[in-house]
Amino acid sequence: MAVGLDGRPELIPVAGVRLAAGAAGIRYQGRDDLVLMALPEGASASAVFTRNAFCAAPVVVAREHLRGREPRGLLINSGNANAGTGPGGVADARACCAAAAAVLGCEPGQILPFSTGVIGEPLPVARFEAALPALVDALDGDAWLPAARAIMTTDTVPKGASRRLRVNGGEITLTGIAKGAGMIRPDMATMLAFIATDAAVERTDLDRVLRPAVEASFNRITVDGDTSTNDACVLVATGRGPRLTLAAPEWPRFAALVTDLCQELAQALVRDGEGATKFVTVEVGGGADRDECLRVAYAVAHSPLVKTALYASDPNWGRILAAVGRAGVDGLEVERVEIHLGEVCIVAGGGRAPGYTEEAGQAVMAQEEIPIRIELGRGRHRETVWTTDLSHEYVRINAEYRT
Repeated sequence: MAVGLDGRPELIPVAGVRLAAGAAGIRYQGRDDLVLMALPEGASASAVFTRNAFCAAPVVVAREHLRGREPRGLLINSGNANAGTGPGGVADARACCAAAAAVLGCEPGQILPFSTGVIGEPLPVARFEAALPALVDALDGDAWLPAARAIMTTDTVPKGASRRLRVNGGEITLTGIAKGAGMIRPDMATMLAFIATDAAVERTDLDRVLRPAVEASFNRITVDGDTSTNDACVLVATGRGPRLTLAAPEWPRFAALVTDLCQELAQALVRDGEGATKFVTVEVGGGADRDECLRVAYAVAHSPLVKTALYASDPNWGRILAAVGRAGVDGLEVERVEIHLGEVCIVAGGGRAPGYTEEAGQAVMAQEEIPIRIELGRGRHRETVWTTDLSHEYVRINAEYRT
């Protein structure tokens, strides 16, 4: 079960956004696996995609379509990633966009496609075409939660969040959903995230708010260190609410709200990591720069020895110390490094901290939510990464994923 998630997020409808989820039988039987999100004329969109060189066909097509006309719809499927499928996969993604455009009454280039699931399998286009007429008839502004369920793969609970902001005597709504539980380590994780606001925001301004929000959220999580072929995070503005620009006095609050929403969604992915029993915050401070803080944080977060100790609730602090030491920080003075489990100092002065007891460390490691704080004593930079433990269940899920 996901750590600290109940699977019942309260999601607020966004004016101008209508959604529908249905069962197309793309891979799963007896559950929804296809989502259509309809957008009004005049909507704008920004997106951040995977940096994996083997990016999936829908990523190729969505990037291409974003450079064209304003989007009128998003088409999202689970069960099949349409990745590693070559030119045929791109043609299939375009065919699905054409089918969605036909039922929405727009151009194929105004549809953004997204897929998640098994890599290397042809996309069953006919199943999309058969399911879409019923989806367009079922479009509903209050269907965010069914959509969140339909895009799940190995996720155990749907993930979503909403925010509201008072501006100019009016109100702006932000709602987002996300999926992902494994193959999670961005360069932007197998994750998809879709966020919408009713604010009126130009695409270039959306870019400027989305990219730093992703950097502070989806690019700060890891379950297993793997980066997917299909990662995408999309921010849509429908234009049905107050207008916002970079010069608006409310812009900093809007940008902070987008980041806050992205961080909640990103942390939900980690909380529902495959086989996860712990939610772990790795904070590295006192760094000379951002990059060395992140190198240390990911060295700890990706260490199988650290992660298995977390699963066992074993305060084996030597594993954390060793991960910090191999992170590649030039000129690291180990005598200045401090490592803490929660409020318990476990390493100081180059070795075990005076006064540290196994009982104190055990008490922290027994918690579902474990903070690890590392102080490098080199500067003022600080970065945070969120991760999980590594359990027997993670191995089982990934060993049986295609069977």
